[in-house]
Amino acid sequence: MSNLTEGKKNYLDKLTDDNGIINALAIDQRGSLKRMLGEADTENIDEVLSTFKYHISKKLTPYTSSILLDPKYGWKGANERDKNAGLIMAYEKTGYDATQPGRFPDLLEKWSVRKLKEEGADAIKFLLYYDVSEPDSINDRKKRFVERIGSECKSEDIPFFFEIVTYDQTIEDKKGKEYAKIKPGKVIEAMREFSDERYGVDVLKVEVPVNMNYVEGFSDGEVLHTKEDAMEWFKRQNEVTDIPFIFLSAGVSSELFQKTLSFAGEAGSNYNGILCGRATWKESVDVFVNEGEEAAAKWLSTQGKKNIEELSEILAKTARPIE
Repeated sequence: MSNLTEGKKNYLDKLTDDNGIINALAIDQRGSLKRMLGEADTENIDEVLSTFKYHISKKLTPYTSSILLDPKYGWKGANERDKNAGLIMAYEKTGYDATQPGRFPDLLEKWSVRKLKEEGADAIKFLLYYDVSEPDSINDRKKRFVERIGSECKSEDIPFFFEIVTYDQTIEDKKGKEYAKIKPGKVIEAMREFSDERYGVDVLKVEVPVNMNYVEGFSDGEVLHTKEDAMEWFKRQNEVTDIPFIFLSAGVSSELFQKTLSFAGEAGSNYNGILCGRATWKESVDVFVNEGEEAAAKWLSTQGKKNIEELSEILAKTARPIE
């Protein structure tokens, strides 16, 4: 990261732990979290989301290096985070444009990188759904979109965290076997593209390159990848990028995510940490809805804390510090 400006380095220091590893908590979900909280008070759903994020931030940031929140529901939580935890703010609207092919993104209308920085953000996160097989008429538009955000972050001298969620336009079930067969190539080629310096990305937030549910020793059913093959895909990630990259949990269980990170370390992955959401706190949603705030806060202080501490132990052994 020697090419970083002094300003970006200073911000990045706020987002990493004492070992230079990003151990970040993600709670920027909006549409998906509304669905998860479906049995909550729907008339006051905005306040419900804000309150839930507040508890996540207050109870769990003492054990993380930073937290990812969103400007619509996240400021209450941001203001109550641990004083040593950095703040990453989401810049994209939730979801994507479903009225046309291509899963096009959009930015939050009332915000800019400058405004998020003024309100206390230490980094900007932008999520893009990306299929390397889409036609140029779609992907070129997406590339220009990312370039503009990179330029905005460069102008404001603040780190740009770029999240890539891959898909295939012809496969509806992303968790199924057909997508699992082609996922490694989708993830690797997307990383290769957006590692180009023209995009101004400082940290890539990416999926692990294989669906671990189809890997030998992890699968309860059909196996598509031997352990050796899966390890090769993790190594390929190292080869296609020169910038730091961190893993997202993609909603898998805490146990599977922990095993996946251990496997990544065994494979020799150069990953620099995590930005982990549901694998840490997902089970607290039912507690919050069915038993209330106090019970959810207790769950977060016990099981939630335990989930993070177990991940932290694995990160200390397997993740690489940002240099």
